[in-house]
Amino acid sequence: MQRWQRELNIVIGLLIPTLLISVFFGHLTELLLAVTLLLLTKQTISINRLERWLSQGGVGERTNFKGIWGDIYYHLYKIRRSQKRRKKKLGKMLDRFRKSTDALPDAVVVLGSYGEIEWSNKVAHEFLGLKKSDTGHRIPNLVRHPLFIQYLKDQDYRQKISIPSPVNENLILQIGIVPYGNGLRLLMAQDITHLKAIERMRTDFVANVSHELRTPLTVLRGYLETLQEMENGPSVYTRSFQNMSAQTERMQMLIDDLLLLARLESKAKKSECVQIADLLGQVCHESDLLEKDERRVTLSLASTANLRGDALELRGAFSNLLGNALKYSPPRSPVHVRWDNLPDGSVYLEVEDFGQGIANHEIPRITERFYRADVKRNQKIAGTGLGLAIVKHVLVRHDAKLEIESQLGKGSRFRCVFPKQRLC
Repeated sequence: MQRWQRELNIVIGLLIPTLLISVFFGHLTELLLAVTLLLLTKQTISINRLERWLSQGGVGERTNFKGIWGDIYYHLYKIRRSQKRRKKKLGKMLDRFRKSTDALPDAVVVLGSYGEIEWSNKVAHEFLGLKKSDTGHRIPNLVRHPLFIQYLKDQDYRQKISIPSPVNENLILQIGIVPYGNGLRLLMAQDITHLKAIERMRTDFVANVSHELRTPLTVLRGYLETLQEMENGPSVYTRSFQNMSAQTERMQMLIDDLLLLARLESKAKKSECVQIADLLGQVCHESDLLEKDERRVTLSLASTANLRGDALELRGAFSNLLGNALKYSPPRSPVHVRWDNLPDGSVYLEVEDFGQGIANHEIPRITERFYRADVKRNQKIAGTGLGLAIVKHVLVRHDAKLEIESQLGKGSRFRCVFPKQRLC
């Protein structure tokens, strides 16, 4: 208010003399017009000087003005200095961010809403072959691996993908994307070549060892069968031979499951249209035959959808789930198998039993190799502990997921959910 008071005093100071002069000499209108023109000229000069100062970026000292224009210049000067300090601070922060990301062993790329590159660190230039001049270009035009392009198109970033580097096929990259801000995405690529090599060595080792064990195990089983066929042998020997035969049978099952896992981890994916209704009918029928004429399995086909994939792998996974349900539930307890649709277009296979169930803290671990839930049972149930691990691998190879619900004393429900992209 005080600033405008000064301007008002100036106007009053001009009007009073003008009115006094007009009393003696007249011509009030002409005198008021002259005063108005004087004030407009003064304001025009001030605006012109302000515009010239702003057009130069506010560089240099403030023009020495008094009154309201002096205050305007002062506030603009303060804003300019504040913005300059803020810009300098942001520049330092950006410089620290760039140095820190350049020090990372992983590639980092900032993508816009249309997949255009806004910024990338030095490692991204080495891993992905990007250049500084690529800023503004869409990354699918530079990294053209089909899996990566589909990954960007689907916009489902819950899982990461692995692809070879565009500049070095021997370099395996694991790529993940994190959305943030208003349509921005942060792409990170990690070198997992060493991890893949270790995983391949482990798979090869398990496969080779399992394969080499099959020959001596076959010989041992042959001799045991011969000894068991011998008559008039001591009863203690008979029991020993039976125990040895049961253990060799268990070892044979273990080796077969290990070899199956090794094949699942190494062989190429097969894609054919699998008739799920026929496949489930066969699996359920075979399981019922093993139950000594007790028809425990009920099959509900609420969907006519079929899947693209490997029929043998799907058959093995479904058989494992159904076999577990029969094995870990009472002899006369029913097992329900259901094939149905979900509202989002995906389909699922559900196997439900009414057995002893699984504790909540054990559910996340039961798909691990050799892990078996710690449940008190009247008799020990034979198994290798690899069945659910095989199921999990088969589902991963078919882009599906396994959902498990269980309650102790009431039973379990295993659900395999297949995405709609797998339908045929």
